[in-house]
Amino acid sequence: MNALHKIGWGVGSTISLLAVMILFKGCAIQPNIWEPPIKPLFEQELALNNKLTTAESISLQGWSGAEDFAVDKTGNIYCGVHAKPNDFSSGAILRISPAGEVEMYLETEGWITGMEFDQNGNLIALQNGVGLIKIDQNKEIDTLVASTPDGSPILMGTGLQIGANGTIYFANMSSEDVSSTRTFNKLILELKPKGGVYAYDPVQDELRMISEGHYFANGLALATDESYLLLSETTKYRILKIWLDNDRVGETEVFMDNLPGFPNNLARRANGNFWIGFTTKRNDQLDKIHPKRGLKKLVYGLPHFVQPKAEKFGMVLEVSAQGQILQALFDTEGQVVTEAGAIEEVHNSLYLGGDVVSAIAKYPLP
Repeated sequence: MNALHKIGWGVGSTISLLAVMILFKGCAIQPNIWEPPIKPLFEQELALNNKLTTAESISLQGWSGAEDFAVDKTGNIYCGVHAKPNDFSSGAILRISPAGEVEMYLETEGWITGMEFDQNGNLIALQNGVGLIKIDQNKEIDTLVASTPDGSPILMGTGLQIGANGTIYFANMSSEDVSSTRTFNKLILELKPKGGVYAYDPVQDELRMISEGHYFANGLALATDESYLLLSETTKYRILKIWLDNDRVGETEVFMDNLPGFPNNLARRANGNFWIGFTTKRNDQLDKIHPKRGLKKLVYGLPHFVQPKAEKFGMVLEVSAQGQILQALFDTEGQVVTEAGAIEEVHNSLYLGGDVVSAIAKYPLP
């Protein structure tokens, strides 16, 4: 009986300690509450299919997380990757030939989360924990901007776009944390408007804020005439339109609302339409706890291995410049496209990636 008593005391102490740790970790966030709109059904223009299962899978050679793509003048595709699914501390840029051959282009000290080539052939990129950088054709790296105009660090830059006049647009998701699985969970549960959108003039070496107060500011896309930007607010399930016209700079309106999943990166088509890539579909349990501050704190305090995980679900939408859904592409079981957070149309195909994927998908367009 004495041995059983000791075992019981030990189990009870362990449970008590675990409870204290959960409560302590949960107190690290002060989440906002929100009542999400009832999610749309997968019907009509959102009717489910498995078209994305015909995509070709291209291995990232042991790396993870193709969050964005860039294409050079010869048609090679580049993506930024990190060491392991849950390790964002180091990274690299991979180069993929039109034939699908993958090679290391450059090893980096952090995850590259946004990239595009400028008119001079330099690769302009966003590096996790660093900010906006330039990689010249000799692979020399120069930091262009490390902080916002108010002095806050650019720790989680994303959605890089370059205008015809060379202006570089990007979003900063957070000035408090660098990318990690726990940081993503924190941003989702906190639901605080910490993100901003910025424009950098490389000639004047000047950064200005375009818009601020955004929820999980993520992908960006420029309109054909560059009169506005589209911005994904991932945790709000919506896309915003941010005007760039001189007399309306920074004015914001909702472009699409109550989307069926977590919108991530955006890409403009040659015809002026837009692709929306999604990390995954919406989670009913998450929607239910958003109005409950205490429950959100409890979930955040749980050990990582029991926290909710994103469901494998490939989803891409093509929408018009007016926000009308034109087509929907799915991999409902995540067999080939486990997520489609990164998206790029090139060689008459869609290249799809994501934060933690180990392969990108190449989907031939009809």
